[in-house]
Amino acid sequence: MGARKTTRAFEKDKAAFFAKCRAEHAPCWICGQPIDYSVPKNTTDDSYSMDHFLPVSTHPDMQFDPAGFRPSHTNCNRARGNKDPYQPIGRLSRVWADESAM
Repeated sequence: MGARKTTRAFEKDKAAFFAKCRAEHAPCWICGQPIDYSVPKNTTDDSYSMDHFLPVSTHPDMQFDPAGFRPSHTNCNRARGNKDPYQPIGRLSRVWADESAM
């Protein structure tokens, strides 16, 4: 696989998306857990990594579309690889919680 292309606009959009995610403390879209925004991007398993909803390797036309950007952990993004996004069958009938924690 060759190197991905980039543009100034893409880099600007990525920076704006990161700033928004950090300000909102956006969780990882894959696992739902908090992202460690205090460390540099892509440096630890829990650090921020920008993911694409649709993998760039299979949807290169979507690489530059900010609507497809998602906040993720570096480790979650790496583990997901170029798989399509998880699609749940439907909504749960209720929110299940650990009752011992209540």
